Amino acid sequence: MPGIRNEVFTANEAASVTRVPLKHVHRIIDAGLLRGRVETRRGSRVIVGSGLVGLRLAWLTAEKLTPAARRRIVEKVISNDAATVVDDEVVKVDLKPISTEVRNGLNRLRKAKAMVTRDPDVFGGLPVFAGTRVLVHDVADILANGGMIEAVHAAYPQLAPDRIELATDYALAYPRRRRPPAKPAWRSAEAKTSRTIRIDDLPAASLNS
Repeated sequence: MPGIRNEVFTANEAASVTRVPLKHVHRIIDAGLLRGRVETRRGSRVIVGSGLVGLRLAWLTAEKLTPAARRRIVEKVISNDAATVVDDEVVKVDLKPISTEVRNGLNRLRKAKAMVTRDPDVFGGLPVFAGTRVLVHDVADILANGGMIEAVHAAYPQLAPDRIELATDYALAYPRRRRPPAKPAWRSAEAKTSRTIRIDDLPAASLNS
């Protein structure tokens, strides 16, 4: 897709933009369907540029084409960033609606990123809606559990409905980081006293019990 040829997207970002479930993003990558549009950077796989259109197409055609036809048609898409129609024998796919979906997803993600700030002095740097102390992932969790945008707006009137909706996009692209389990306090505390005791020094009662 023109305009994003040199951009790279993590698997989570790609899932957010294309609305392809994350596990299927990885399956499509593992199957080699996006060959030439997947790179490894800093130990993580990323999708380059118009590979997003190929990803969305691979997801939409999973149950509609044979594996061989699906592979051929996706390869044609990712090999030509300017393509608007691809065909394979009797199959013809209009890419314009798919490109529009991906472009809309990119716009949502960019808006979601722009509305978020991080400040070490606010919740330890966790992402909040700019100008507020409302955690983005908390709002996304409410929506994921069936909460209505109107109800969230009533609880947080400083958040416009469109910003509330974008919390889902942000959370998909940048999941909440899990904190490592804390060590028990006694593991990090220094020993108060220590000494070596010989078995001969133990009281006779201790040895017979």
